[in-house]
Amino acid sequence: MQLARSLVWLLLVLPALASAVEQYGYRVIDRLPQSRANFVQGLQIIDDSLYVSTGNYGQSHLLHYSFPEGELRESRKLHPRIFAEGVTVLGDRVYQLTWRNRLMLVYQREQLQPLHSVPLPGEGWGLTSNGRELVYSDGSHKLHFMSAQSGKILRSVAVTEQGKPVARLNELEWIDDQIWANIWQTERIVIINPGNGEVQANIDLQGLLPPDERRSGTDVLNGIAHNPRDGGIWVTGKRWPWIYRIELLPKAANLP
Repeated sequence: MQLARSLVWLLLVLPALASAVEQYGYRVIDRLPQSRANFVQGLQIIDDSLYVSTGNYGQSHLLHYSFPEGELRESRKLHPRIFAEGVTVLGDRVYQLTWRNRLMLVYQREQLQPLHSVPLPGEGWGLTSNGRELVYSDGSHKLHFMSAQSGKILRSVAVTEQGKPVARLNELEWIDDQIWANIWQTERIVIINPGNGEVQANIDLQGLLPPDERRSGTDVLNGIAHNPRDGGIWVTGKRWPWIYRIELLPKAANLP
C-alpha cells in the first residue's frame, strides 16, 4: 500500500516539476543611445544593421540604422492613418505589422522600397521569423505562423504558463529556437517553446530604465533584438534614450 501511494505521489508531482518555469534577473553589460522620439514597436539586428519600427498615428516609421554606430541610413514614414507595430527581416524583405489596419507591409530590404501589403485577419502586435516562416502575435495568447510567400496562416500556438493562458504578447524575437516576447505594460519578457507554446522562463527587467532617465512621454518596455554575430541580447522601450545589452542571471543574483 505504501509503495502504491508513493507511485501515485510521483505521478502527480513529477509533471509539475518538469514544467517548472525558470526565473531570471539581468545584468546590464552595455548600452547605446537611442532617439527619445522612437516609440519602439519592433527591433531587429542583422549584419551591421538595426531595423526599428516605431508607432503612433502620424508618427509611424520604418528606420534602418547602422549598428552599433547608430547612424540613420534609411527612413520610411508611414501614412498618418497607420499605426505601425512589429518588424522582422527575412531574406531580402522587411516585414512590418500594422496595429488595426489589418495589413502587414512588405519592403525591399535595399533602401526600404515598399512592395506590397498582406492582409491580416485581426490586429498586429509583435513579429519575428524562424528563418522560414513569419511568426506574429495579435494581442491575445496566441502566436501565428505565416507563410512569407503567400501570407497564409499555417498554424497557431496557444501560449501558456503552467497551464494558464499568457496574453498581451507584444514584441517578439526568435533566439536559439525559442521565442522571446514582451508582455505589454509589464517589465517582463517570457521565453516560449514554439512547438507547444509553453513558457519556459520569465525575465524580470524591473528597474532597467532608471527613474531619473524617465521623461514625460516615456513609455513601457518594448523591444528585443538578438545580434547573431556575438549572441548579444539587446532590449529597449518606447521613447527610451538607450538600448541595453543584458546578460541573464538567476533571479536571486539580479545585478542591474
